[in-house]
Amino acid sequence: MLMVRIQSQRGMATLIALIMVGMLALLGIAALSTSDDEVMVAGNQLHETQAFYAAESGLDVAAASIQHQYEESGGKPPETMPEGEEAINGCTVEYTTTPDGAAKAEVLSTGTLSGLHALVQSYTLQSTGASDDNSSQVALQQQFKAALVPIFQFAVFYDQDLEIAPGPEMNLLGRVHSNADLYIQAGNRLRMDSYTTAAGHVYHGRKGPGSVDAGDVLVKNGAGDYVSMKEGSGWLDAHDSHWYDSSIARWNGRLQDASHGQKPIELPLEGTDDPHSIIEPAGGSNTNSYEHKASLKFINNQAFQLDNGGNWVDVTADMTAKGIITYSADKFYDGREAKNVDVTDLDMDKLYDEGYAPRNGIIYFSDDIAGSSEYPALRLKNGSELGDELTIASANPVYTVGNYNSTNKKPASIMTDALTFLSSAWDDAKGALAKSNRVANATTVNCSYLTGNKTTTSTVYSGGFENLPRFLETWTGKVMTWRGSAVCLWPAEQATGNWGGTYYDPPTRSWWYDMDLDDPANLPPGTPMAQVFQRLGWQQTHAIIDAQKFQEE
Repeated sequence: MLMVRIQSQRGMATLIALIMVGMLALLGIAALSTSDDEVMVAGNQLHETQAFYAAESGLDVAAASIQHQYEESGGKPPETMPEGEEAINGCTVEYTTTPDGAAKAEVLSTGTLSGLHALVQSYTLQSTGASDDNSSQVALQQQFKAALVPIFQFAVFYDQDLEIAPGPEMNLLGRVHSNADLYIQAGNRLRMDSYTTAAGHVYHGRKGPGSVDAGDVLVKNGAGDYVSMKEGSGWLDAHDSHWYDSSIARWNGRLQDASHGQKPIELPLEGTDDPHSIIEPAGGSNTNSYEHKASLKFINNQAFQLDNGGNWVDVTADMTAKGIITYSADKFYDGREAKNVDVTDLDMDKLYDEGYAPRNGIIYFSDDIAGSSEYPALRLKNGSELGDELTIASANPVYTVGNYNSTNKKPASIMTDALTFLSSAWDDAKGALAKSNRVANATTVNCSYLTGNKTTTSTVYSGGFENLPRFLETWTGKVMTWRGSAVCLWPAEQATGNWGGTYYDPPTRSWWYDMDLDDPANLPPGTPMAQVFQRLGWQQTHAIIDAQKFQEE
């Protein structure tokens, strides 16, 4: 009996052992199967990732090609749409580009340019990346926009370092941008109410010589509140290691520089990267010159009008006889340049009264410098009321006398090597006397301007934005009222005298961006356009994974 029980228990143990072996075998098979599945999944993910990045590179190639063609052609749309097929990292990528109809006017909706009016040409970029064994395929799509933005929608725009260091209180209404560094400080208080951006870096203080003023600098944040740059006993700027995070938190993206990804905003030019070419004579190859755009021009003391047949007619004798233009050598002394000015006076009242208004609203002026002792310039007189919208482009310095465009304001601009505002009290005979003999009257100028300045060095200050338009009189206690857009795209090439206080005293500045410019209908004729590129609307349209390929391997 006992023997039977023992044999029975031994049989049971054998059965249990067999069951355990079977279970372990099943677990092993399951583990192997799971391992195979994980390997397959990992392979799927690897191949899909490779296909994805290949497709993304196709979008990059197409976008770069479009942008390059715009830049090389001076802003013209590409004639050939980018498309092609390339082998990249074990994958094949195919990409195409399709224009989304004709260019159209839009209000930009993203980034620091949000709210600006632009002429936008949109393209749809499509790219498909496939692994070489065709196991994975990913298709991506993105919208690419090439936008032409009227440059006079900025309150202040500099292509070089922008320095703002007003002594008296200043309020800057409108967008401020520099394609290089931005240096800001204030003797009293400076308030900036809109997007303030730099493609370089933002610094508090001076670029060149001189003390750093302690006046407050405030920038309006996303909630509409002015927030100071002060931080403890110092200032929050690009010198700080926490600049990126702290600036975003403080101003909500309304004060940005290269640290935030801010890029230059540039004019589309053909054959050069020098924006000064737009005011230089056309010559034989300067396709950027505004001489090509004008319908009335003054070249080397001769006047030409474009007739209905597109021919230039010499009207010098008639315009001179009617007193519209008057040329005088050594007419007056410019204390900043320390030179006598060989001036062509243009009487704006007579220009319109005698029927010589430019048909398209654009006048061009150029007087070649024959010798180092000569300093030719254009001076605008009796311009308080313009007969129509007007743009004047001049290769030489421009002076205005008295109020300009102050009555029944029209869209107007002046583009010049250097711009000087003279009051109605200006007397040519007193130009070389001490500044106390040249006492200005209150003056109003309504026009956008595009001009040059003197570059700051280690020993010389440019004068900053507050002195971008030049003065030659004692303005103490007198108000200089200006409305428009201020643009500086180059160092002055002819008016190269240093800024200083020996020849003038500054006015009380009532300077504001002209909000009428927010409406494209109010922009001056031939307003220069800046080119910007945006990549928007990225999406993955489909991804195909062929698991069978892995099961077969």
